[in-house]
Amino acid sequence: MNICMFTNTYLPHVGGVARSVHFFAEDLRRQGNRVLVVAPTFPEKVGEPVENDDNVLRVPALQNFNGSDFSVRIPIPFFIDEEIDAFQPDVVHSHHPFLLGDAAIRAAYRRNLPLVFTHHTLYEEYTHYVSADSDMMRQLAINLSTEFANLCTSVVAPSDSIAKLIAKRGVHQPITVIPTGVDIDYFGSGDGPKFRKDNGLADDALIIGHLGRLAPEKNLDYLCRAVIKAMDDTSEQLRFLVVGSGSSEKEIQRLFTEAGRQDQLFMAGEKKGQELVDAYAAMDLFVFSSKSETQGMVLVEAMAAGLPVVALNASRAREVVRDDVNGSLLDGDATPRDFAATILDIFADREKREDLRHGARETANEFSRKTTAEKMAGLYVSLQQNLHGTTEEDTITLDPLDELIHSLKIEWDLLSGKANALLTSLQHDKKETSSKDTP
Repeated sequence: MNICMFTNTYLPHVGGVARSVHFFAEDLRRQGNRVLVVAPTFPEKVGEPVENDDNVLRVPALQNFNGSDFSVRIPIPFFIDEEIDAFQPDVVHSHHPFLLGDAAIRAAYRRNLPLVFTHHTLYEEYTHYVSADSDMMRQLAINLSTEFANLCTSVVAPSDSIAKLIAKRGVHQPITVIPTGVDIDYFGSGDGPKFRKDNGLADDALIIGHLGRLAPEKNLDYLCRAVIKAMDDTSEQLRFLVVGSGSSEKEIQRLFTEAGRQDQLFMAGEKKGQELVDAYAAMDLFVFSSKSETQGMVLVEAMAAGLPVVALNASRAREVVRDDVNGSLLDGDATPRDFAATILDIFADREKREDLRHGARETANEFSRKTTAEKMAGLYVSLQQNLHGTTEEDTITLDPLDELIHSLKIEWDLLSGKANALLTSLQHDKKETSSKDTP
């Protein structure tokens, strides 16, 4: 089967969606499928090769949009049609509802192909990259992604929580839950002592770890305050190991400096390959406070490394973290003091910590890459089998007028979906404003 994936983020960008697309592409190819990834260009980093082969079609993009680490595709109508025609896809899979998402719809509709959309992200949590946060912008992000999903043949949700949420928001197309898989054996093979030695971390220190993109939507201020509180409330030698990079780096350093705990903070920067695996293995406990995750791949990676996890009850986390089995799941409104107390409780009971480590590894086995890739391939096959409408032969015989009408319908569907999303958002904003003004 030939699968064409469209994504706004891809290697070398570091993030959950980029890794998810890469993993699924790799695993689907191992099954004997061909996969073409259509993605924006990203700036090359020193010493880091960028994938540039027949499997990836790069499109021009604006780098570091509005202070973020994302690329934004420059609209070039029909830029990729010739490449896609040569690839001859059987199914189109969009990983975003904006930018290249529109290109995915055009590619699928014009070729009468099944269109899959993975609702990776709670897009309303990212509106601060576009403009000042507002209820209207958040509602618009929700409505746009919902309208996009309903233009697709099938929708993939990375968790049960997200599946229920988007259905409640109005997605009426079929929804299938398929999480991103993790290479369990790989993440369980790290050399923690080596990482500690190479980075000056004491063998007897208790290391609280966090890994991921460091950005405001990850709720890192809260996490830092919780870790600092734990450090304040114990005589144990605690260290906070932060792996990743992003716009919140300076804020993390500021919080620890103001608390006089800068010597207990270790910012490791981005790590990949064996260094990444070793970093997980160097930790004693993994902490996670994001409320905007839909993938939460780092949670499974940490558990594959045998790490108990302390997290807030939010989408994805609630489906991975299990109290007294592999860690502790706190209420979403738990205070930093509550979070700190949970960290110290786990460190205080060595036997319990070992039980949680065992439970973490058992949980990780449920999310293997092989299993999730097979589920995705099965979805593609079922969509192909159920496809009704114009055949390839019919499409070839369309005269120019029919082709023009078909193209106009595609553009009308895209435009009307966005217009409806905007209108609904304006009505929501007006309603909210009126309710606030009512005495």
